[in-house]
Amino acid sequence: MRFTKPDLKQITKKNGWDFDWKAELGNDVKEVFKLTISNNPGIIQGLLSLSIEPDHVYMHLLENASFNIGQSKLYEGVAGNLVAHACKVSFQHGFEGFVGFTAKTKLIQHYERTLGAYTLGGHRMIIPTQSAQILIDKYFKS
Repeated sequence: MRFTKPDLKQITKKNGWDFDWKAELGNDVKEVFKLTISNNPGIIQGLLSLSIEPDHVYMHLLENASFNIGQSKLYEGVAGNLVAHACKVSFQHGFEGFVGFTAKTKLIQHYERTLGAYTLGGHRMIIPTQSAQILIDKYFKS
């Protein structure tokens, strides 16, 4: 679901959000999506900022709500669900599911293992078609 200006009220540093989502929302090149649960759509579980590039979707930022981080997280799979959405958008644009992003060093192996992503060099990573389809099948029940 699209993240909108009224949503910014609950996305503050005080509420545990680290990134500047107002800046992401204000950037005309980027699209920002929120993940909510159907029986509680007013609470944002996670956010994703992406852009449509010439041959793939690029994920700029992804952030879980603070209550979905760590050992005592409320919901499992928030980040995976958001990444699966990016993969879905990639297929919709005819990019065969390809999604690119830049990873923090300590998370590269985690993304290889959990997302089926590959390192392109340095911290750049890509999720290829087969991995994208696996994520979509896992998080979007038809």
